[in-house]
Amino acid sequence: MTEHTVKAYGDELNHLTAEVARMGGLVEAQVADSIECITRRDVPLAQGIIVRDDKLDVLQAEIERKSIKLIALRQPVAQDLRRTVAAMKISLNLERCGDLAKNIAKRALVISEAEALTALTRSIERMGNLVTARLKDVLDAYTSSNVNRAVGVWWRDEEVDEHYNSLFRELLTYMMGDPRMITSCAHMLFVAKNLERIGDHATNIAEIIHFEITGEDMISERPKNTAL
Repeated sequence: MTEHTVKAYGDELNHLTAEVARMGGLVEAQVADSIECITRRDVPLAQGIIVRDDKLDVLQAEIERKSIKLIALRQPVAQDLRRTVAAMKISLNLERCGDLAKNIAKRALVISEAEALTALTRSIERMGNLVTARLKDVLDAYTSSNVNRAVGVWWRDEEVDEHYNSLFRELLTYMMGDPRMITSCAHMLFVAKNLERIGDHATNIAEIIHFEITGEDMISERPKNTAL
């Protein structure tokens, strides 16, 4: 390759990584806002999250298109190929996180019309803050190419499962104690499940980062709490 071609190729790879990082920032905000609209019963915020999701779909499609084009025209190998494929796979996981945040916002619209469940809302907030922190950590690991930080997120996957299991039992207790709360609690249960799935996507991203940097799969079995 000529010096100009090498620079152009490097710029394309850097731009792809930057686009994924930008998408990650938007998704992180969507997830944080979805938790806030539950805790504050904020209808306008929930509606805004639903509208903003379209932008994430467009970004994901654009990252995928650019990744495929780069592979076709530049034929990257070794770490450059892993970096390109990682961008495509991470953007897909981020898009799914955005969808889950949108689903939480939709549940918030329904929950806002029912009686406030303060204790349950606090439990959702604690779980949401944990998931948001894991998402932030794994995105920071991606932008800094820090494999140790990514592995740290991977090992903490069980924390989210434990919160979900605890919240699941708490919701069942409320529903058995007062049948009038079944509808609201069911929506809260879906919110908790969506948060648990966002945590799973953060773990997926950690695995992708590990392979991108090292060229090796995670050798240990993913930590999982199987209480439920």
